[in-house]
Amino acid sequence: MPRKGRTGENAPIVIKRVAAEEDHAHHGGAWKIAYADFVTAMMAFFLLMWLVNATTEAQRRGIADYFAQPNEFARGASGSGQPFGGRSLHSDGPLISESPVMPQLRQGPTGPDAEDEEDDPPEDQPARPRFRRAAAGPPEPPQAPGNEVETQRQRSEARRAEVMARAAEEIRQAVRNDPTLAQLGRQLMVEEVKEGLRIQLVDAEGQPVFQTSQAAPNERGRALLARVAGVLGRLPHPIEITGHTDAAPFRGTADRSNWDLSAERANATRRLLVEGGIGEARMRSVSGRADRDLLVPGSPLDAANRRVAVLMVIPESGESAP
Repeated sequence: MPRKGRTGENAPIVIKRVAAEEDHAHHGGAWKIAYADFVTAMMAFFLLMWLVNATTEAQRRGIADYFAQPNEFARGASGSGQPFGGRSLHSDGPLISESPVMPQLRQGPTGPDAEDEEDDPPEDQPARPRFRRAAAGPPEPPQAPGNEVETQRQRSEARRAEVMARAAEEIRQAVRNDPTLAQLGRQLMVEEVKEGLRIQLVDAEGQPVFQTSQAAPNERGRALLARVAGVLGRLPHPIEITGHTDAAPFRGTADRSNWDLSAERANATRRLLVEGGIGEARMRSVSGRADRDLLVPGSPLDAANRRVAVLMVIPESGESAP
C-alpha cells in the first residue's frame, strides 16, 4: 500500500526485478573450432596414408626433398638426411630412429684416451662427413727419413760393438781358464778396430810362438789358436789372416825371405783355424807382409814384431764387406 512521504502525500512504490543468471550457460563456439581442427587433421592424415600407398619410393623421396628444410649438418636436405630418418612404411622396424637427430654434435669425453665414436651409415646410404674431436696436445711430428736412417745406423753400431765385445771377452776368458796358457795371456792381443775384431799372437823374449825360421807355430801357439778358433767358429763373419816378421834378415836359403816366411806362417794359421772349426768359405784373404807393418816401429828387431794377426771382419754401419 502507498506510504506517506515527508510531505504527507502518498508516493508510488517502484519494484525492480533482476533476472537470475542461468547456472549452465553455454561457453560459446570454441569447441566447434577444436572439432573442426581435429577433423581436418584426420583428413590430412588419411590423405597422407593414401599418398604413401599410391606413390613409388622415388616419388616419395622427391616429395620429401621438396618440403624439407636445408641442413648443413645432415646427409641430405632434411634434418636426418631422408624422410623418417631414412625409413619408409615398407621398411622393416619402427619408423622412429633410435639415434639422435644430429649425432655429429654429440659430446663425450675428450683427450687422447677418448674413443672417436662414429655411427656407420647404412649400406644403401652415402657416408656423411665426420666431425672428429681434436686430441689433447699438439700432434707428434712425423719422423723424417733422415732420422730413421740415423736411428737404424745407431742400432747397427750397437749390435756390432756388442758382438765384438762379447767375442773378445770369450777369447780372453778361454785363455785364463786354461792353466797351461794363463802365462801366455800377454802374448794374445785382442782389440776392436775399425775393420772388426783383431786377434794377434805375438812372440816374446824367451817365449816364442813360432820356431825360428819355421812356418808352423809351436805347441803353445797351436793351443792359443785352438782357443781363438773355438770362439770365432760360432760367428758368421769373414776372416783375414796376415803374417809379420821383424826387420832381421831371414837366415836360410837364398831363395827365401821374410816375405815367404810371413806368408807361410799366415797360411799355417789358416789351416789350424779350419781344423778348429772355422769354415774354409769364411777365409777371405791370407797374406804375408814381412817387416812392412811393424807392431813396435821404434824397435824393428823387437820380438813382438814377429806375429800373426787374425781379423774377423765386421763392417761398420752403411758399409758392406767386399
